[in-house]
Amino acid sequence: MSSRKNSISSTSTVRAQFTVRDMPVSERPRERLANLGVEALHEAELLALVLGRGTRGESVMVVAQKLLNQFGGLRGVVNAPLEELQRFAGIGMAKACQIKAIYEINRRLEKPDENCVRFTVKGPEDVVRYARSVVKGKRKECFLTLQLDIRNHILGMTTVSQGSLDSSLAHPREVFQPAVLASAASVILVHNHPSGDSQPSKDDIEMTRRLVDAGKIMGIEVLDHLIVCDSTYTSMKAKGLL
Repeated sequence: MSSRKNSISSTSTVRAQFTVRDMPVSERPRERLANLGVEALHEAELLALVLGRGTRGESVMVVAQKLLNQFGGLRGVVNAPLEELQRFAGIGMAKACQIKAIYEINRRLEKPDENCVRFTVKGPEDVVRYARSVVKGKRKECFLTLQLDIRNHILGMTTVSQGSLDSSLAHPREVFQPAVLASAASVILVHNHPSGDSQPSKDDIEMTRRLVDAGKIMGIEVLDHLIVCDSTYTSMKAKGLL
């Protein structure tokens, strides 16, 4: 009877889920955050706090680090499709949804508050800040237009198209229709490069010049075309390509 109890106890120990409480107090992500600030935590610790629990036989920190290794860092984890996250050992629907929710909260916080005073564009950095929340982390190219009034207040932002991994379609009709409906004086074009290289391609330059010409016919000025990546951007106007 005693040996059977020991066997049951041993099995329970193996199956137990490890949590951050199994770590020394000084090394627990929660305590480190409280004592040192969130900036002091590395990616595995931040991810461990989101996950909360480990898996059978592995601490939550080990699971977090394996996730980072599997997907190439924190950005890869949060950008991974829900289905791919759930294929990872120990990550079910609940944890996968937690990861995606954290990313979406951050994305929405980066977007200017629509209830604030009308957003005014003073330079390309303003456009990048406004549009990056939409294109950040996208695996396909997205083509956006910002419609502006005569004082460069943003009237709206429209997703014109979402293309393949290396190309997107931007027909003048779809580009300028939202501007016409908003009675906009000008537009700013924005698209992303999933590769992370913000330099314009030959196709980007040719497409931009066609849209600039179309805008002149319609009396709607194309102020700039920005290629916005997660950490860099390029203004085609600043490079003299408009």
